[in-house]
Amino acid sequence: MTGIVSELRTEGPAPALLRAALDATDEAVVLCDAADDSILLVNTAASALVPGLSRDLFSSRSDSFAATHAGRHLEGRRLPLGPGHYGWFLRDRTRATILAEAGRRLSGSLHLGRCLRTTAELAVAHLADTAVVVLPPARRRSSWLRLAGDGPVEEGSVPESQLAEVPGLIEVLDGFPPIPSRWLDASQAPAWLGLGPVGGLLVTPLPGNAEPAGALILGRRDTPFTADDEELARIFAARAGAAISAAALYREQVDTTAVLQADLLPPSLPQADGFELVGSYQAAHDALRIGGDFYDAFGPTEANSDTVIALGDVCGTGPEAAVLTGKVRQTLRALRLVDADPAEMLRVLNQALLQSGRHQRFVTMVVGSVRRAEHGRVRLTLATGGHPPPLVLRGDGSVEEVPASGTLIGAVPQTVVRPADIELAPGETCLLYSDGLTEARGGPTSVEQWGEPRLHAALASCRGLPGAATVERLRQLVSDWVHGGVRDDIAMLAVRAPSRTALSLRDGGAPTPSPFAIDGRRGRGRSRA
Repeated sequence: MTGIVSELRTEGPAPALLRAALDATDEAVVLCDAADDSILLVNTAASALVPGLSRDLFSSRSDSFAATHAGRHLEGRRLPLGPGHYGWFLRDRTRATILAEAGRRLSGSLHLGRCLRTTAELAVAHLADTAVVVLPPARRRSSWLRLAGDGPVEEGSVPESQLAEVPGLIEVLDGFPPIPSRWLDASQAPAWLGLGPVGGLLVTPLPGNAEPAGALILGRRDTPFTADDEELARIFAARAGAAISAAALYREQVDTTAVLQADLLPPSLPQADGFELVGSYQAAHDALRIGGDFYDAFGPTEANSDTVIALGDVCGTGPEAAVLTGKVRQTLRALRLVDADPAEMLRVLNQALLQSGRHQRFVTMVVGSVRRAEHGRVRLTLATGGHPPPLVLRGDGSVEEVPASGTLIGAVPQTVVRPADIELAPGETCLLYSDGLTEARGGPTSVEQWGEPRLHAALASCRGLPGAATVERLRQLVSDWVHGGVRDDIAMLAVRAPSRTALSLRDGGAPTPSPFAIDGRRGRGRSRA
């Protein structure tokens, strides 16, 4: 550029800083002096785009130009840059360059809104002054997105009946080839398109997967569209339509997945009368949010005042385990309606799984019935099927295992279930949990299991805490142990008898009778074996 670019008429570090700033942008920029139209600075992108640039390429009397230089179709627009200076912003309108940019940007996202915005931005940058993307009608309305020049992106919708106001739009949305621009009367464009005065109108389809993904409406203020412009617009629209169609399909799949997940996610627990019920669930895969561990609770019925609780672990993780989890929960819900006791629920569920044909899938479970007892105590009947026994945190800080046992559910035709009865004194907690809690690997070696001794010690440290605080503390401790490593699904369900303070407040300050009632043993667990 020697002899072409003059020095900036400033002092100090400003010229170097300005050059560095302009060189950092991907847009080709030529800085000129407004007094004599001399070129002051050409950034790196402009030097690469137009080697041997001279001011003969553009006229100082126009704010835009289109020219061919060294085999490139160039387009430029002039913008003022403070007093005494202006800049030319150059673009390469060569077909290959435009389509390469379109492919790169459109393939970068599966977000439908972002694809629509990118389509409009590329169309305004390379093809027209205004671009409107119109989606096929849904529920008798059609959504649109519009971009005009340097203005903001606007969005809206119109009734399906108004689509016929745009020449050629109905045909394009129905999958017919576009009508040539010269046959369209631009003056008939309706006001909702927001094109303003236009000298050229083009309506082209956005081809999708077996059906149109929408339509692209282009408007030019001054010049009409040539045959080459229309061909380029059709090729560009084909790429944009494929991207929009893929994004729409992805959104549909995401919405469908969300609906299916909603019924598989942990439920809202019923408000229990006389005891606290708290659940927690962490999927092995955070993005999926569902897995093979689960808990559920079913409130009292007209014939039975007990609350039924369940916590289980389906063999495996991910979607397949989640599907079987949903089937197990629905089976339990149906058995609850016929007032089956916990042990009978496990036996019937075992037969149901064996008859489903999925012999490679089994379940470990704890099912229990919970009911209020006298003096603020809570009684539970717990039945397990191949699952870790529940733990009881007593008032003195000791931790006991519930003496219930049983075989895996869905593994063998004859299942053995040995339920157990326990009683919680005020302030005591029974914890049901999945083996993902004790088998969480981490610690100093990153492979050591958290283990039952740590769980017992951690639960003992929760003496006097509400059920919600107990579950949250255990969850935090195991999370710290794993410290971001790989983990299995983890489910917890806690049943806590109200504390004596809570009972006093509930009874209006009346003293709470002593909880020592059954042979002085504070309601220790008893197996029914």
